[in-house]
Amino acid sequence: MDTDALIRSLNEDLELEYRSVVQYVSHIATVKGAEYQSTLDELGVHVRQELDHALVLARQIDFLGGTPSTRVPTVVCETDARSALTQDLQLEEGQLQRYRERVEQATEAGLPDVAESLAPLLQQTQEHVRDLRSALGTSPATAQP
Repeated sequence: MDTDALIRSLNEDLELEYRSVVQYVSHIATVKGAEYQSTLDELGVHVRQELDHALVLARQIDFLGGTPSTRVPTVVCETDARSALTQDLQLEEGQLQRYRERVEQATEAGLPDVAESLAPLLQQTQEHVRDLRSALGTSPATAQP
């Protein structure tokens, strides 16, 4: 993968982080029910981490000579708690796969510093997936596509 392609992919990742921030904020504000309070508190932590992810991505894009995107993909937010958490899980699972690919691509491109900068995003996204699966009572084997 050449540097321009990596920059494009990182910008797509950045846009998804923006979407995550907006989606989480909306779900935290609209999901109701005492049974979801601890989950909503955890989503508050996720929001801050997603913003940190966006900063890391933007800095890596700039480091590679690109311009960080400012586009936020369309966000359709759910108000039903289970649907909202499922939507969040699907977004996180997609990001998890993308970060695995991105770390590998940066490594293959001879950019170990970029790969190392992305590794914490991968780890935190794995934690987000686990948190959401736990909240939904699903495991990787039972998770719906």
